[in-house]
Amino acid sequence: MVVVTDQVVKAIVVANLPYGQVVPVLGRALQFLYVRNPGAAFSFAVNMTWVFSVVSAAVVVAIIVFARRIRSMWWAIVLGMLLGGALGNLLDRLFREPGFGRGHVVDFISTPWMMPAIYNIADSFICVSMVVFVLLVVLGVNLDGTRTVSEKQRKASQQAHDASATEAAVADGVPDSGTAADGAGATRASRPADDSLGHDAT
Repeated sequence: MVVVTDQVVKAIVVANLPYGQVVPVLGRALQFLYVRNPGAAFSFAVNMTWVFSVVSAAVVVAIIVFARRIRSMWWAIVLGMLLGGALGNLLDRLFREPGFGRGHVVDFISTPWMMPAIYNIADSFICVSMVVFVLLVVLGVNLDGTRTVSEKQRKASQQAHDASATEAAVADGVPDSGTAADGAGATRASRPADDSLGHDAT
């Protein structure tokens, strides 16, 4: 969905927007400015197009291989957005002018109030996926959907479990080790010596 949306919108931009001319959409909050970017996202490192082509291809392959381990819906969404964004820009670098692997990425979204760079839909999905990625790591959500328990949470859970076990033992009438020892000592102390010897002998 990300790749299709990105490529369809880019085709519409190339066919209809004047190159290098600002088209106001929501004043300065949102503008369209069609440019071709030879670098990475947000016009970074414009003289290293082929390097980013290789890196993007490696990212795409890594995500596809890594995806087999995913059992979490949220991780699937994150890696899906990242894969779609990387693949959308990779297609530009592979098949747009000036040549294979050196193609310039079509950028057209401008938000001067937020950042001076110009970007596209693929860039947006990449950034959103990174934000969600950080949130999932902070919240301890694993690839299989389970949650990582912190040491503090583990200790609290263990203490709660121990307290519950003690309450259950008291409710069943089973004294703890200290009480049992005290009771046994009191019984031995109050039993006459001759009675104990007599019974043992018997």
